[in-house]
Amino acid sequence: MAEMKILIIEDDKKVAQAVKKGLESERYEVELAQTGEIGFFLISTQKFDLIILDLMLPGRHGLEILAAVRGRNDKTPVLILTAKDAVEDRVVGLDAGADDYLVKPFAFPELLARMRALLRRGTNGQVFKLKLADLEMDLVRRVVIRAGRSVSLTGREFEILEYLLRNQGRIVTREMLARDVWKETQRATPLDNVIDVHIARLRKKIDEQAETRLLRTVRGVGFILAEKES
Repeated sequence: MAEMKILIIEDDKKVAQAVKKGLESERYEVELAQTGEIGFFLISTQKFDLIILDLMLPGRHGLEILAAVRGRNDKTPVLILTAKDAVEDRVVGLDAGADDYLVKPFAFPELLARMRALLRRGTNGQVFKLKLADLEMDLVRRVVIRAGRSVSLTGREFEILEYLLRNQGRIVTREMLARDVWKETQRATPLDNVIDVHIARLRKKIDEQAETRLLRTVRGVGFILAEKES
């Protein structure tokens, strides 16, 4: 399942691991570099949706990395994360091409909010939305629309619908949902009943007031999200 890919370039192991773990719990794909050289190599060889960049790095300074990124017209959003809090340091970072600036220590919810704001702008014209018929999901703002009306989902319902949208037109089994959404692979008892309850609630929310139903049960197999009956 494709996810937004974030690069963290941070030499403080405690901070780096905490941010990485937090972002992964929010379903981001995360790469971590703890030196400027490794970070520069990853930027040069992979595509990222957002870069979280410390300034004081071993091997290569953060501003040097930022200058190289912008020098080749790479518009990937860059959020500078640093202990430097002097106004002139912020100005230098922003003038060098950073999109935002967060001073340590910081609250993780603020980091997430700033990331979402940057990602909403899109990267190289990319839009982070999933769509099927008149059902739309905005992955950054975490908004779901069906036939022009807003659909209020719980966190788990949102995850299930995202998974179904990414696999639209294909049968999704309960085992797949247990493994990829619930992250449960070692349970003594299956999650079938829990999954069925969530699917029933989700179906009611997205299909009840719509002209056509999109979420269907394939008896004895699983579920399918599709525009037409297969």
